[in-house]
Amino acid sequence: MKRLLIVHHTPSPHCHEIFEAVLAGATDPEIEGVEVVRRPALTVSPVEMLEADSYLLGSPANLGYVSGALKHAFDVSYYQLLDSTRGRPFGVWLHGNEGTEGAERAIDGITAGLGWVKAAETVVVLGKPTKADLEASWNLGATVAATLTE
Repeated sequence: MKRLLIVHHTPSPHCHEIFEAVLAGATDPEIEGVEVVRRPALTVSPVEMLEADSYLLGSPANLGYVSGALKHAFDVSYYQLLDSTRGRPFGVWLHGNEGTEGAERAIDGITAGLGWVKAAETVVVLGKPTKADLEASWNLGATVAATLTE
């Protein structure tokens, strides 16, 4: 069975709402053969990162950057992941109240360095999530999970 690891930092109700939509998409009963593991960014271990076949990453955009928690997850595992996880698919969702460009650049830089492959477009939600935002988040989760069934 393939493993999809969701690494998230969801400190606010809006971030948590997006996370729940991503999780619902990733665990859709029609997607078979995928184990979905979810870990808060501050507690995910390098071993869990190495054992995953794909990733969903979620973070608020704090002061225009990814959360310190998600950055920490990469800080403690980056060199273990380097060269060992090249080509693995991933997806990202970000929540902010204004500009998220810095957070998007940070994630793009980290994942490019690791050689990961973006399986779906980044979902960016500004302010309170709308129905369309939650649908896009559900689709993100489902799309990344479905890449493991191919």
